[in-house]
Amino acid sequence: MATCFHLFSSRAAAYPNNAFLHIPAQATKDYAHGPVDLTYGEALSRIEILRRMYKNKNYSAGRRIALMLDNRVEFFLNFLALNSLGISTVPVNSQFSTEEMSYLIGHSEASAVITLPRYMKKASAACAVLSRPVPVVPSDEPGQLPASTAAAGDQQINCDTEAAILYTSGTTGKPKGCILSNRYFISWGEWYTKLGNLASLRPGAERLITPLPAHHQNAMACSFMGMVNSGGCIIQLDSFHSSTWWEAVRDSKATIIHYLGVMPAMLLNMPEQPNENFSGQIKFGLGAGVDPKHHARFEARFGFPLLEGWAMTETGGTACLMSTKEPRNVGQRCLGKASSTFDYRIVDDKGADVIPGEPGELLVRTTGHQPRLNFFSAYYKNPEATAEAWEGGYFHTGDVVRVDAEGYFYFVDRRKNVIRRSGENISAVDVEAALLQHPAISACAVTAVDDEFRGEEVLSLVVLRPGSEPSPAMAESILNFALHTLAYYKAPGHIIFVEELPIGATQKVKRGEIKELVTKWTNTPLHFDLCKLKKRPKSNAE
Repeated sequence: MATCFHLFSSRAAAYPNNAFLHIPAQATKDYAHGPVDLTYGEALSRIEILRRMYKNKNYSAGRRIALMLDNRVEFFLNFLALNSLGISTVPVNSQFSTEEMSYLIGHSEASAVITLPRYMKKASAACAVLSRPVPVVPSDEPGQLPASTAAAGDQQINCDTEAAILYTSGTTGKPKGCILSNRYFISWGEWYTKLGNLASLRPGAERLITPLPAHHQNAMACSFMGMVNSGGCIIQLDSFHSSTWWEAVRDSKATIIHYLGVMPAMLLNMPEQPNENFSGQIKFGLGAGVDPKHHARFEARFGFPLLEGWAMTETGGTACLMSTKEPRNVGQRCLGKASSTFDYRIVDDKGADVIPGEPGELLVRTTGHQPRLNFFSAYYKNPEATAEAWEGGYFHTGDVVRVDAEGYFYFVDRRKNVIRRSGENISAVDVEAALLQHPAISACAVTAVDDEFRGEEVLSLVVLRPGSEPSPAMAESILNFALHTLAYYKAPGHIIFVEELPIGATQKVKRGEIKELVTKWTNTPLHFDLCKLKKRPKSNAE
C-alpha cells in the first residue's frame, strides 16, 4: 500500500460493515448524548467529504495542517483525509501552553490549524504571535478554512511521502520534529499483525481499547494502524480513568488493551470486585513500563498477560521489542528477543561494545542494505541532530538495556535526561528553561524521581535569588508559575531548595551529581511534595 489512506480504503472495501471506531459514552459526555460509532464504510464516506473540502480549498501535497482535536473521531478522519492528498498532519497537544503551541505550529510551518471549538481562543492566541498568518478553524465548521493562495504542488504521493510530524521531548533545547512517512505508519500496521503467539490477531475481529493520546506514536501509529491493517476496531477513550476503566472494557467488548506502566499500579490500588477477571474476554495487554512488583499480581488478579515492549517514535515498529512468547520473565522488565527485522549493538559510554550480559546503550538499525528503512525520515530543520542520532550507522536510542545469554532484552535505565511521567516524555531542559523565568529563581536543575503510580515524577532543585526564602508558599508559587507556563504534567511535583548546584568547568550542571543531592535532601524541611496540588485542568479552553 502506498499511503495510509490507500490501506484504509482497501480495508473499507473488505470490511465495509465492520466496526472501525467506537468512543464509549463515558468519553463523549462533554459533546454527545451517547457513544460514537463508525463502520469502515461510514468512516470512508466522511473522509471523502473532508477530502473534497481540502482539495476544493486548494490544499495539496507538501503542505502541513495542525490538528488539535484530542481523542475525537475528527482526529482520525482528518488525518486520513489529509493523507489522501499528500498533506502532512501535525498533532498538537491541547494541554500545551500557548507558547508551546506556537513553537510547534510555527516550527512545522503548518498552513492552518483545525481545532475543537473549545480551543479556538487558545489556538488563535498561539498563532497570533507567529511571523506569518495561520488560520484557525473550528472542527465543526471545516468549510471556514480559507482557500490557499499558494500554487498547487505537483509532488507525487507515495510510501515515502511525509504523513506526519510528531514532536518529541529531547535532552536539549526545544522538542524535535520527527518526520514520519507513509511507509513508517504502514510498517507499524504490518508489525502488529505479524506479532503472533500471545499477540495473535484475528482478521476483522479484534477490538482494541486505548486511553492513550492520539497525538502520540502509540495511539496514532501503533494501535490505529494495527487495527486498520487487520480490519479491527479502535475503542478510543478520552483518557485513562481508573474508576470507570473496567466498565469501559466490559461494555465495549474489548479484546485487547493498550496500557502504560501507571495504569496497572492504579488498577491494583482499586478495591477488588467480584467480576474483575477478564480471562474470557481480553486476550492480552500491550504496553511498557509496568512496575516489576505489580506485573505478576496484575496478571493473576485480572486474568490476562501484560506484554511488555520497547519502541521509540524514531524507530517505529521495525526495531520494536515485544515479549510475545513464553517465557516472558514476568517482573524482570523483560522485553523479549530481537526480531529478524533489525540489527543492534549494546555499547558503553565510549561507544565500544559491552561484554555480553553487561548493560549499555541500545543502538539499532534495520537489517539489510537500508539501515533507516521504516524509521523516522529525519528531524525537521535539524540535520545536525539527525546526523548525531545516526552516528556510526546505528540509531542511538539513549536507553540502557542488557541482553542475557539466551538473547532476552531487559530494560535498565535511560541515559538521556528525559523524565517519563505517565507515558509523557518530559525534557528536563525544557522545564528548567521555563522555571528560570520565575523572578525568585536564580538557578535550577530538573530530574526524575520514582513515583509508584506515574512511573516517574518531575523534581526540581531550586536555588533562590537573594531576598527570597524557602517556604511552602514559595514552593506553591513556583508550581503555579509552572502550571501557567507549561503543560500541567511538566510542572514539578517535588521542589527541593538548595544553596547551590554542582557546576562543572564548562559552567554546566553536573547531571551525575544531581541524584546525590536529591537523595541527601529528600524528606527534609527543604523538600516540598506538591504532587497533590499538581492536577490536570478541568478544561484547557481559554
